[in-house]
Amino acid sequence: MIDSHCHLDLPALADNIDSVLQCAKQKGVNRIMAPGTTVPSWKKLQRISDSFAHLLPIDTALGLHPYFLQANADNAIALLKQSVDLLEQSLTHPHSSVKAIGEAGLDGHINTSMALQKSALDAQLNIAASASLPIILHHRKSHHLLFEALKAAKFTKGGVIHAFSGSIDVAKRYIERGFMLGIGGTITYERAGKTRDTVSYLLKHYRDWLLLETDAPDMPMSGRQGQPNKPEYIGEVVSTLQTLGDESEESVIGLTSANYARLFLS
Repeated sequence: MIDSHCHLDLPALADNIDSVLQCAKQKGVNRIMAPGTTVPSWKKLQRISDSFAHLLPIDTALGLHPYFLQANADNAIALLKQSVDLLEQSLTHPHSSVKAIGEAGLDGHINTSMALQKSALDAQLNIAASASLPIILHHRKSHHLLFEALKAAKFTKGGVIHAFSGSIDVAKRYIERGFMLGIGGTITYERAGKTRDTVSYLLKHYRDWLLLETDAPDMPMSGRQGQPNKPEYIGEVVSTLQTLGDESEESVIGLTSANYARLFLS
């Protein structure tokens, strides 16, 4: 199983990283994508990738997450430009683990101005295009804005819509733009009926566009509310997909692993 979105640098995982990765491997996780969210996170994730290469491959992405933009600073635009410059510099001679740009995106729930968020996203789309890398995108109440940004940037390198929970129509629109859909713990909740129905449809008609993810330590699985999520729990997403799509566990793991390899490793 491949966890396509796991924040190994956050304290809930990083403080006990050896155990976290050992347990994940024992549960069948054989690769992880760890997206960056801030400039300091990039080097931290790369060190983790180097330190645990003997255990399992850890791919990384370089990104500026909308949550962590320095929105309240008087010089927020200048600080963003500095971060964008560092991102470009990091790709001059990238670490061997770097497979994507991200986690980038737009979030309609936070106080950070959408103008600043859009500036950060536009810059990262341009960098991803120049580097011929896919991009990992975060969304909340922002699908329409993401579509606008992708269209304006004429972005064609594809990537992942992290924690996808939209409609069938929204899913198709992303797929048409070359984006895979990250499927995680949301579908383990029976109350998430609309998302589960969408995923069931996608398993039948767009199976080549789905990835597994945990978003650990966030987005806990059903029954684990209040606990840090961990990559070792990704089998619970597989089990739910197995039920929703009337698939075998081996089929779910095989198709999502092949999708990951096509996007990030080819």
